[in-house]
Amino acid sequence: MKNFFRLAITGLGLSLWPGTLASAQDPMAPGTMAGMAHDMTPGVAPSAMMIIPMMKTPMLPGMQGSRPKTTDWLPAAGIDPSTVPEARPRELRELKDGDTLDLTAMMVRRTVNGKQFVMYGYNGQYPGPLIKVKQNSTVHVRFSNGIDLPTTVHWHGLRLDNKFDGVPEVTQPEVPPGGNFFYSIKFPDAGIYWYHPHVREDIQQDMGLYGNMMVEPSEPGYYSPVNSEEVLMLDDLLFDGDRLVPFGKEGANFTIMGRFGTHLLVNGETHYHRDAKRGEVRRYFITNVSNTRTFNLNFGMPVKLVAGDVSRFEKELMVGSVVIAPAQRYVVEARYDKAGDSYITNNIVALDHMMGEFFSAVDTLGMVMVDAAPATPDHARTFATLRTNASVKAEIDRYRAEFSRPPDHELQISVEMKDLPIIMLHFISIDTIFRSPVEFTDTMSDMNWIATSREVRWVLKDRASGKENMDIDLQLKQGTTTKIRIVNDPKSFHPMNHPMHLHGQRMLVVARDGEPVTDFAWADTVLIPVGQTADILVENSNPGKWMLHCHIAEHLDAGMMTVLTVNP
Repeated sequence: MKNFFRLAITGLGLSLWPGTLASAQDPMAPGTMAGMAHDMTPGVAPSAMMIIPMMKTPMLPGMQGSRPKTTDWLPAAGIDPSTVPEARPRELRELKDGDTLDLTAMMVRRTVNGKQFVMYGYNGQYPGPLIKVKQNSTVHVRFSNGIDLPTTVHWHGLRLDNKFDGVPEVTQPEVPPGGNFFYSIKFPDAGIYWYHPHVREDIQQDMGLYGNMMVEPSEPGYYSPVNSEEVLMLDDLLFDGDRLVPFGKEGANFTIMGRFGTHLLVNGETHYHRDAKRGEVRRYFITNVSNTRTFNLNFGMPVKLVAGDVSRFEKELMVGSVVIAPAQRYVVEARYDKAGDSYITNNIVALDHMMGEFFSAVDTLGMVMVDAAPATPDHARTFATLRTNASVKAEIDRYRAEFSRPPDHELQISVEMKDLPIIMLHFISIDTIFRSPVEFTDTMSDMNWIATSREVRWVLKDRASGKENMDIDLQLKQGTTTKIRIVNDPKSFHPMNHPMHLHGQRMLVVARDGEPVTDFAWADTVLIPVGQTADILVENSNPGKWMLHCHIAEHLDAGMMTVLTVNP
């Protein structure tokens, strides 16, 4: 039965380009997980190699005919896609200090695998405009809502004024269809950031409302010299055959594991192609905008890990792959020293929940065609140099004495489920024996699909007070630091990895399972695998009410959020 099942799912495999397996690395091999800042423990050795975008498993006996207890919903249902403007590739918008940008969320027409769909885009683009600004500048945004849902814009990772953070019922009211809102945005930190809605992210972000912000550093020589730069936004879309799988109107579906897609996207496209010259050094600014998918990004060669969410690393590091969770950003540099085709792949080890086995899978995200002509100038020497960034180290030195002190607060992650089919609850209770540290793909998709935010409640619990989610009241003082220990309970009903995102502040991940982290970059999102404890040190620099939440969109809709108040 097991061999038959393996053959059946192997038959579903597909690759966008030939040669994918030839460029694959085992993502559980030593040294390949360093993109998560050396913080993942290798799991069970993988079994047979398969090339699959998502694993479709049989429905459990007795669950045939089960479906989510919500109304199916898709953008602009019933509208002829031909009547909607076709989405354009994103455009670069360079803004000076004090400039104003008009930004509109609107319906767009997208073509995927030859079929047209109505989706969303900012300013008719997919992704939205790439906003390029200089560090320490301020720009203004006149936002208009042209879609069929209320929305806001959250400026992810920025330490901006609280009233412009874009969180409904916390910092601003929802912007209704046809409504407007004026944002004023500050950019105190260099790096790559992004913007997206904070209303029904599971729908609006998934359907295309996202864009990047590139903040040029004021420090000379902030990055090493390179021949070229690329901005990559990683995403996925969920199809059943040639149709989009509907969302839940009254609440999110797929709330156990999140909505994994069947089609992987780079910059909104299923085929990413670029050219390079032999010896070219390319800097990649990478953002994961997917609802739930954590990527293990492989470039077919070691790459230099340069920066994370909000700053460079203290010490640059060569890594075999980059593990990047939803909402995270990384900056890496690659040197294409050989002519020929080079593939960018997603190499994962996943748990088949039905069979209780781990397996490996590889998907090709894109390719770089390397010409034999040499790149000029030649940056081989500087690429081989792993820099220590003195300014980052000096800034972090101010807080180093606090890394080992006891936590001020302890938060525990768990989940509650009710009103789901009995056979499904029994299966999950048994399945919890296998604790995959990170769910890289969905291998229980039908069970995941029928679970909505009506039946599933993801819980962030304050261990001291017993309060949960939005009832937690953490009062912090500007100019201080707060150490928070987050425990991802492996004994909860269905433990899951969680990318925890903090608005408006920056933080350092100082320890995992009590082991000190040895290389630091300022962050706003931390991936916490199942069973792991992460200690974060929050720099309370920015007054206001700031969200702390899981950035798996379906977990957020199912309640996993709280507010930290930084008092001036």
